[in-house]
Amino acid sequence: MHILNNPLIKMIHYTAFITSSEAELFAIRCSINQALSKEDIFKIIVITDSIHVAKKIFHPSSHPLQIHAVTILKKLRQFFSRDSNNLIEFWKCPSRLNWHIHKAVNLESKASNPTSIYSCKMSWDYSKKSECDNILNN
Repeated sequence: MHILNNPLIKMIHYTAFITSSEAELFAIRCSINQALSKEDIFKIIVITDSIHVAKKIFHPSSHPLQIHAVTILKKLRQFFSRDSNNLIEFWKCPSRLNWHIHKAVNLESKASNPTSIYSCKMSWDYSKKSECDNILNN
């Protein structure tokens, strides 16, 4: 999250077994939460290379990402209730444009090498074993 082109907050969340769309909406959700924690924020600009995912926030039909969309909409409702002149914009910034902030976040996320707390539970073999155990128990 940046305010006036200055980094304000850096968050790192480690997850497993999620799609890039889920990660994108989660990032938008966290950023909006952080922006709303500041009293002097009147305009939010979400810059993403996945604008099609951001559109799912405002899609009324049922979809797998709805849990994030509902939470984001709840926060946005609070944001617009504070002042009717508040504004949110979504900008598409494809990765190929090599925007310096996008490039820095991309490099940092790829350089991250998290270690699992339960390494045995992160393996493919463990997942298959767990699934087989559940089938046998049933």
